[in-house]
Amino acid sequence: MANIKSQKKRNLTNEKARIRNRAVKSELKTAVKRVDAAVVAGDAELAKQQAVLACRLLDKAASKGIIHANQAANRKSGVMRLANAVQ
Repeated sequence: MANIKSQKKRNLTNEKARIRNRAVKSELKTAVKRVDAAVVAGDAELAKQQAVLACRLLDKAASKGIIHANQAANRKSGVMRLANAVQ
C-alpha cells in the first residue's frame, strides 16, 4: 500500500479510469456483436446501421485513448466488410 499522498490519489484515479475503460471496451464488443447478429439474420439495412454506430463508437474510443487508433481502424474495416457482405 502506498504511503505517499499523491500516490494514493493516483491509485484512486487509475481505478476510476480502469473501470471506465472496461465499460467502453465492453460497449464496443456489444456493438460489433450487434453487427454480426444482423449479418447472420440477413438484414442488410440493420447491419449497415449497426456498423455505422459501431464505427462511431470505435472512433470515440480511439480519440479518448482507450484503444489505439490503428486498432480502431482495423476493427472498423472488419465491421464494414461484414456489413457490406450482406445482400
